Amino acid sequence: MKLSKLMAALFVMGSINIVLAADPNIDKYVVSFPDQDRVSYQGLYQSQFPEGIPMGIGSGLYFVGEEQGKLKFVTVTDRGANADAPQLDGGESKIFVTPNFTPTMMDIVVDEKGAVSINPVSLKDQNGLISGLPLSSEYIGSTHEVPLSETLEILSTVDNGLDLEGIVSDGKDGYWVCDEYGPFIAHISADGTILKKLGPTPNENEKAVASGLPNILKWRQANRGFEGIARLPDGTIIVAVQSGLNIEGETKKTAEVTRLVAYNPETEESKMYAYPIDVDAYNKLGDAKIGDIVALDQNRILVIEQGKSKTNGMRNLIYIVDLSEATDLTASDKIRPVEFDSLAEIENRDIQVAKKELLIDLRDYGWQQEKAEGLALIDKRRIALINDNDFGINAVLKNGKDGTKIKDYTLLESGKLALNGEETETQILIEPSKSPDNLSELWVVTFDHDI
Repeated sequence: MKLSKLMAALFVMGSINIVLAADPNIDKYVVSFPDQDRVSYQGLYQSQFPEGIPMGIGSGLYFVGEEQGKLKFVTVTDRGANADAPQLDGGESKIFVTPNFTPTMMDIVVDEKGAVSINPVSLKDQNGLISGLPLSSEYIGSTHEVPLSETLEILSTVDNGLDLEGIVSDGKDGYWVCDEYGPFIAHISADGTILKKLGPTPNENEKAVASGLPNILKWRQANRGFEGIARLPDGTIIVAVQSGLNIEGETKKTAEVTRLVAYNPETEESKMYAYPIDVDAYNKLGDAKIGDIVALDQNRILVIEQGKSKTNGMRNLIYIVDLSEATDLTASDKIRPVEFDSLAEIENRDIQVAKKELLIDLRDYGWQQEKAEGLALIDKRRIALINDNDFGINAVLKNGKDGTKIKDYTLLESGKLALNGEETETQILIEPSKSPDNLSELWVVTFDHDI
């Protein structure tokens, strides 16, 4: 029997009865798009995407409600169809196949017939539709990525880009969303209008698109910003940094914790807590990533932790995380950020990290996608989760040297690719990804006990 929890002990009349938790019931769906919603595309590889690029939902998930047996969720896309790219002057770049894409919200409706995604809503600000392209390097929070077209031409960076990774209700008619770029959190209306945007507050001589959050968050690793968002019963917003902060470029490989950030919209005050990753499960600490989070009550949240394990397989685990005794890191950051310390050293500093308990190992029940990126609480016994299909695209090398990857190559001014300083005839092609990577899979998990 596969167990979602190890076991529970029940004490009755002085005797001990061991009660084993039963396997959860899991309803598995592949999300379809009845309105044929796809991303418009007339590019170089149009023959391979004649109907457009598949919509890449699943970066976040929130349960809206149940009516007449139908479960309704809201989900978000990330920054759009993008792929690995060659190095450029020693820096990172990214190929944007549809650079005009606007990050989007959509509904997902689940019933006995299946799961369908409908009602796309594009995000916008006071100037119009926002972008999914990266921020200019002049801003703190920039990933310093150079955006490239599919023909490897340099695209312009922007100041209104968002790479959405989570969504939760604001308790009224709108939502809070989180992003990997800034990292940002934003308050949006039901029609996708950004009402407020928060990011790391700049120090003197720093320039920022948004502020209101602790400055230390600017040290998030590129593409490892806010990955999940939740709302506590009192209205506090919790966001999770995907991986450990890379403070001053020194802690990327050593941080044994990542951060959970609490923001109070009423007082505009923030607190930060340390989430301990499963240090011994990974070859490299940088392999550990948070997927999404959702609130259970005022003190407890669910957290997806995942990444490549020591055996090179993927880990996809959901933990119950208790914040009730966790120490706010704000004061200790002035002495030495916890990212510089091991978990044992953090404990010796009288800093309490969040406590966690395994709820379910998704791989034990057939989860096959690389990542689970959206997590929602339906009720006390049911959760839902979804992957992000990355818009169903994949970048591949043509005429590449055996064993090389796209990032091993450097883009020359001529548009050619070089390997170890020598020009090559290697090309980067975009093709449709294969099943199951191209699918949007949604699970509804029902436990035999309250979570």
